[in-house]
Amino acid sequence: MTSVHTGAGEVPAEHTIKAIPVRHYGRWVSAVAVLLLLAALIAAFAGADIQWSITGDNLFTSASVSGAWHTLLISVCAMALGLLLGVIAAVMRLSQNPVTSSVAWGYIWLFRGTPVLVQLLIWWNLALVFPTVLGVSTNTLVTPFVAALLGLGINEGAYMAEIVRAGIQSVDEGQAEAAHALGLSRAKTMRRIVLPQAMRVIVPPTGNEFINMLKTSSLAYVVTYGELMTKAKDVYTNNLAVMELLFVTCFWYLVLTTIFSVGQYYLERYYAKGATRTLPPTPLQKIKANLLSLGRAR
Repeated sequence: MTSVHTGAGEVPAEHTIKAIPVRHYGRWVSAVAVLLLLAALIAAFAGADIQWSITGDNLFTSASVSGAWHTLLISVCAMALGLLLGVIAAVMRLSQNPVTSSVAWGYIWLFRGTPVLVQLLIWWNLALVFPTVLGVSTNTLVTPFVAALLGLGINEGAYMAEIVRAGIQSVDEGQAEAAHALGLSRAKTMRRIVLPQAMRVIVPPTGNEFINMLKTSSLAYVVTYGELMTKAKDVYTNNLAVMELLFVTCFWYLVLTTIFSVGQYYLERYYAKGATRTLPPTPLQKIKANLLSLGRAR
């Protein structure tokens, strides 16, 4: 008689239970349907009246790479400015001082309520309101980069203020009261106690805002800033390959978005350490789990 070793000792083979995996035929059917739809979509684009060779030839030209670099630069700088303004406005909004609270509310109301495109054009034409600043011509100071930075960054600050305010309010009030009882000032309590805990709530929407900023920066073409759309327009104005160059810009936006999406995921995973016992899986772990799941479905 054969036997099987278990933790409790030896069990006769005829008494052991053979687990049979559940068949998931629906997964195979849905996977095949999705792949067929995807293949049809790719075939439709491949057969479209689009000269893909022009798209391929322009993916890594100096104009495209320069446009991608300027898009990345203005996005990072505008997001940093927006984050700084957002933290200040959120703290002001939560202040007991009615003046600072009202000013912060007015800032958020004004910049969330007006289109970004209009704000960019106002900053670009600031010389109509202030011909000179400290004796220097405003047209000299407000370059395309500065106009894009002010327009995108100040607008982003209004949105970030609400995100930061939500993060601060998510922290239990007892944390601040305990810090005050230990003799910490309000500023030190905010910097060392409240904000670090609020980061877990602030990081996910902030990452989303940054990825959104990558695409919103395309509006900077109205102030002649040399981001991706401006560079593409310069090229397709000469060769008239509009769609081909727009696909080049899509390629670079997807590259930048993918890179920062991965960065956002790992940043969220880092701040989740203090709240969850089991960290969420990495993208590679998710892929491996899905493959194993399909294998068990056979």
